[in-house]
Amino acid sequence: MITNSAPSRLGELAKLFFKLGVIGFGGPVAHIAMIEDEVVKRRQWLTREHFLDLLGTTNLIPGPNSTEMAIHIGYIYAGWLGLIVSGVCFVLPAVLITGGFAWIYVTYGTLPQVAPLLYGIKSAVLAIIINALWGLAKKSVKTRQLLAIALAVVLMILLFKLNEVIALLIGGLLGMVWLHSGNKKDKSGDKANFLIASLSTGATLKASTVVVASVATASTVTNVSLWQLGWFFLKVGSVLFGGGYLLVAFIQGGLVEEYGWLTQQQLLDAIAIGQFTPGPVLSTATFIGYIIAGIPGAIVATIGIFLPSFVFVAALNPLIPRLRASSWTRAFLDAVNVSAVALMVVTTLQLGAATLTLPQAPFVDFLALAIAIVSAILAIHFRINAAWLVFGSAFIGWGASLLGYTR
Repeated sequence: MITNSAPSRLGELAKLFFKLGVIGFGGPVAHIAMIEDEVVKRRQWLTREHFLDLLGTTNLIPGPNSTEMAIHIGYIYAGWLGLIVSGVCFVLPAVLITGGFAWIYVTYGTLPQVAPLLYGIKSAVLAIIINALWGLAKKSVKTRQLLAIALAVVLMILLFKLNEVIALLIGGLLGMVWLHSGNKKDKSGDKANFLIASLSTGATLKASTVVVASVATASTVTNVSLWQLGWFFLKVGSVLFGGGYLLVAFIQGGLVEEYGWLTQQQLLDAIAIGQFTPGPVLSTATFIGYIIAGIPGAIVATIGIFLPSFVFVAALNPLIPRLRASSWTRAFLDAVNVSAVALMVVTTLQLGAATLTLPQAPFVDFLALAIAIVSAILAIHFRINAAWLVFGSAFIGWGASLLGYTR
């Protein structure tokens, strides 16, 4: 429960989110599952409804969702200092680990082999996500209409390959019209809703213009400018919808093709680093910044990619209670929340297919399936902390590789 001492709250935030940053394998959906387990189930800092409100709104703004969730929670729990402490502590482990790998890569020209550890970790992460999904779905799917909206969002993504942000906005607008009770509009809530919609859709439209502008202003430089490097990642962080993989497209077009600061092989190696390090995948920017301009490059790239998330959350968080105050925006937010859960379901299905199947007979990876089932039982029934599941599964993957088991 919440304590009264501000230093105590900051210490709790630092300890919790640094730990989550260390064990945060599996991407943003897994991170959100771990955060939900810690702040809703174990510490009860937030209700599940409030957590879903935060999740829904972070899906409508640029930046890494899990990092923005950490920042939101820090602000709610300990004010402005909490906002900074929770966000920094969550991304710091990934930044330090990625920076270490960058040093090894530049010094020795190779990357450490950690595939056996990741083999076990991925199966445990799948169980952690399923555990969180079950609790979030029970809270968000409150009516048959909301269930129908969730199913519609899943179908839009699977059948029409619709962009996640567009699917969320469609789900939210459908809910705002369908679920609205007919009560008189609340002006302040409508203004807040308009601000959210403007922020999200406007940033989506700006995404293409940023790429065009970067192409138009790119020059044939031989020396790397830290200001130019930092500005590039700041622009990307300000319009980055769709998760960390969209970062690859920006880097390919900007740093590889236009500036020529990065080779195609270095980009591929940077992607590999992002796959087997914990925490936000945007810490790949740290790796790239170090390759291009050493420690100063790593610092400016990291600040540039993550800074917009802090700004967006600081501007958005005070508006969330006003969203709930209006019957129109309350319906919008309920529909966005259930749509966000639908997105997590789609991602979980894709992750499960990649984790538990083999390209050849018997087509099912029985060891991975066993790890996932045991981890799910431990998480759901015995409420074992995600950290122990991650480390235990990594040990199993390492042991299996020693015994000659290969996927």
